[in-house]
Amino acid sequence: MNHQEKKIKIWAENMGCYKLLDSGEKEKLEEINGQKIVRAEPRAWWKKILSEKEWKFSKIEPWKDCVINIGIGDIKAKIKFKNTSKHIGIFPEQFSEWKWVEGRVKKYELKNTNKKLNVLNLFGYTGIASLVAASCGAKVTHVDASKQSIEWARENQKLSGLENAPIRWIVNDVLKFMKKKIKQGKRYDAIIMDPPQFGKSPKGEVWKIEEKLPDLLFACREILSDKPLFVIFNMYSTELSSISIANLLSDMTKNLDGIVEFGELAIKQQNSERLLPMSIFAMWNTKQ
Repeated sequence: MNHQEKKIKIWAENMGCYKLLDSGEKEKLEEINGQKIVRAEPRAWWKKILSEKEWKFSKIEPWKDCVINIGIGDIKAKIKFKNTSKHIGIFPEQFSEWKWVEGRVKKYELKNTNKKLNVLNLFGYTGIASLVAASCGAKVTHVDASKQSIEWARENQKLSGLENAPIRWIVNDVLKFMKKKIKQGKRYDAIIMDPPQFGKSPKGEVWKIEEKLPDLLFACREILSDKPLFVIFNMYSTELSSISIANLLSDMTKNLDGIVEFGELAIKQQNSERLLPMSIFAMWNTKQ
């Protein structure tokens, strides 16, 4: 009989090039490679710690697009920001996950010298997780419906010196891509996914996570290889809790031995014990 453990955790390890200087009153004050920016943050309900002067000055500082080293190998990312920007090219709260992926893939490659790990990154955005996995020896298929995000990811690939890394960049609706590959008999050993709450496919079809989640998880189970290594599932902007997605992931992997971990991805604020919660997550990991 298969058995699964469940563990709850909070990941809040900071990237060296990124600082959360303050948060509160639905905003966050960030510093990236020495440049300060202020962005809206609906999760920050509490009062700010720093002075109004420090916040006000940061709001009027001019921003110049820059390239950062994320702190894993020589992987680099281009950071872009405008006053209307919701996203800047990285999710710093995912840094702990990227480091975990790095360690897991390296360990697999050492044990399996004759077989490359096949990783599927769904809704992959600007490709940091894909670059981390590929830099450690994995073959990666990166799927996103946004052509702009794929172009940004390719730029990050070039900046990181990974032009020859085995990554396939696919602009497509995730579910359509997966269903096609399942019919073709294609299987993957690991899945990383970060589904949006709402979006549109390249052909304008509407994506709503509440409607698509059952189909997405079913397709993920179908496309996993016989001996998968891990599944990572991040979720932003949802009414579900991490317990909910842990239960869903447990159902999806019920015939596989492994550990299900779940909780929150957060950012630790500078000079404070305060954590800014950014996303819920659940992950299944084989015990091997």
